[in-house]
Amino acid sequence: MPERDQRGRPMLIQCSLERRRVLRWLVVPAAPLALPSLAWSAAAQVASARLWPSHEYTRVILEGPAPIPNQVQVQRDPLRIVLDLDGVEGSQELDLLPFRLQPSDPFIAAIRMTVATPGSLRLVFDLKVDTRWQLFALPPVAGFGHRIVLDLYPIVPVDPLMALLEDKRTDGAVGTKPSAPETTPVRPPESRAPPGRTERRPIIVVIDPGHGGEDPGAIGQRGTCEKNVVLAIARKLKSRIDAEPGMRATLTRDDDYYVPLGTRVRKAQAVQADLFVSIHADAFRERSARGSSVFALSEHGATSAAAKWLAQKENAADLIGGVNMDARDPVLARTLIDLSQTAQISDSLKVGRHVLDGIGTVNPLHRGAVEQAGFAVLKAPDIPSILVETAFISNPDEEQKLRSDRYQAQFAQSIHDGIKRYFASNPPLARTRPA
Repeated sequence: MPERDQRGRPMLIQCSLERRRVLRWLVVPAAPLALPSLAWSAAAQVASARLWPSHEYTRVILEGPAPIPNQVQVQRDPLRIVLDLDGVEGSQELDLLPFRLQPSDPFIAAIRMTVATPGSLRLVFDLKVDTRWQLFALPPVAGFGHRIVLDLYPIVPVDPLMALLEDKRTDGAVGTKPSAPETTPVRPPESRAPPGRTERRPIIVVIDPGHGGEDPGAIGQRGTCEKNVVLAIARKLKSRIDAEPGMRATLTRDDDYYVPLGTRVRKAQAVQADLFVSIHADAFRERSARGSSVFALSEHGATSAAAKWLAQKENAADLIGGVNMDARDPVLARTLIDLSQTAQISDSLKVGRHVLDGIGTVNPLHRGAVEQAGFAVLKAPDIPSILVETAFISNPDEEQKLRSDRYQAQFAQSIHDGIKRYFASNPPLARTRPA
């Protein structure tokens, strides 16, 4: 049975034809370039209008051939956000934007378009609840034109650790789930609790499906979209970890929306994770490239030219997914000099070896050792962190595996088995948990 998204729809693994035209760079790396002028009309207009709703935030993106002049204001009674587009002509894309709004959107109730002044348009977003918002512009990059991005966030964001504990209470006490009759799960060792505490501490694994939203990741020859494949594998891995007594998993994203690289790291820190696993599907300009890989962070450069290239490509995801570059991220900018980072890398190499052995039972290995490079998403100083490239989505045979529900389940199971083997011999240090 195919995976379903938060709104109950079957998850697709194809990339939309509309966006594939501008995302071929993800298979062959290229420097960021402005769009050719012939690709767009010279008139001021919005050539594409998109909505990316999720329970974490809703993103509205307007894209055009030139910078889109804009002004924003919040009005109350009724509560709404007004976005004025100065000197912008109407377009079919803008006309369709209200019809792309989903009833399940947690923040936007309706979208209306009016003429504010002659030659200017006004977009009105009627809100369901009060929100925090930010508006920023993105320069052309990798086939995208000039974008303006409006993000709407809840006033009080969900506490990730409390949400995880609530999920634990809903599903029942950790460690009490019955195992399947034909197997007996390997119980991870209990970590040492602080003196005076008797609470049983679950091992927490944060699973990070790469890319999402505006950033589809790599795209296979058959149009298979990396962001969808890795989310399907991540969900399968989560269900297996949650079924293990004494273990609990959470996802950095559980739907099709973009999460900045630094936010992925902070999500792992917020739940006091014992392990961070980022899942991807590699691509290369030569279709013959194949095999699975596991990567850890490096303090002193990449272990190979391919690892360095891959890290540079993955670290550029924020440019595509859309991040406000004026808000500098101290997590990604930090210098790797402290002892906690050295210990993290050592532990990451250990768990990486176990996971590499696991996925090698499902797919041939690209290299027989855990590689290292400066992946931004692996920079949590106190959490063992690995990045798993399940297969080359640019290889037709491996793309077919990634499209298969059966192979997705096998990839998830092999990663799960490697994680269990690691914790069986490397119990996590005790950390303070709310009772």
